Amino acid sequence: MSRILQILVILSAPLSVLVAVFVLDRAAGLAGNGGHYVVRFDLPSADAPVDLPRVDGPPDSSRPLVVIDPGHGGFDPGAGADRVREKDVALKIALAIRQQLLAGGGIRVALTRDTDRFVSLQDRPDIARRLHADLFISIHADSAEADSARGASVYVLSQKGSSQAAERIAARENGADRINGVSLSQTSSNVGAILLDLSQRGAQAGSAELAELMLRELREADVGLHHGRVETAALAVLKAPDIPSILFETGYINNAQDYAFLNSAKGQKVIADAAARAVRIYFARKTGV
Repeated sequence: MSRILQILVILSAPLSVLVAVFVLDRAAGLAGNGGHYVVRFDLPSADAPVDLPRVDGPPDSSRPLVVIDPGHGGFDPGAGADRVREKDVALKIALAIRQQLLAGGGIRVALTRDTDRFVSLQDRPDIARRLHADLFISIHADSAEADSARGASVYVLSQKGSSQAAERIAARENGADRINGVSLSQTSSNVGAILLDLSQRGAQAGSAELAELMLRELREADVGLHHGRVETAALAVLKAPDIPSILFETGYINNAQDYAFLNSAKGQKVIADAAARAVRIYFARKTGV
């Protein structure tokens, strides 16, 4: 083969490819006519309910169901700074409580989130309602201006906070659905209307009973308490009026001692053991078993 013929063969290969691409493009009706590729997909409605999480435990729907809610998540880190973030501590403790409840048997458990993802305040109690939960426990880890503040607290729903600290916590937690001041949910702040509904008095009494049991078991486990009494606050995440609900502030993550305890496997187990005992005693009182 002559040198000229070899050069022509070499040059014809890329030219053939270009011709093939052009022919295929014309066949698709996209060449030379200003056409564009369009990708279409449907976005879910803002009002569409989130998918329900799995329920672990015995496959018997008559068994009591506890929904555990690790606070914050995703782009909402909660309290803390840098690598010390409330959302991480809350998830670790929630997972430890789930493990302890399942290990004891007889109780079903679901988590509003089991990964680092955002769940709106509106969806958290709604998940519990849609699952027909018997208890709702929201897990958090507080922070304060003074690094000396430490200890766990337990809150139930009330129109007015029991202290200035309770009202501060309510304002912070209720703002979890706001980014740059813009609300991400349609959660009503009118918790007073819920509390005035006589049909929901039983749920409120159940909340107070579980909260007292939680404090008692935490004392028995020698977990430091910030307040020795049940606190009340207008917390949006506790707005499910038909389910006994508490918010468990496990400690202050800006306090070095509290954070070391909450972030350790040993500390998480101590808290999980105490929380599981409180839940089991609560259900035992209800069933008489």
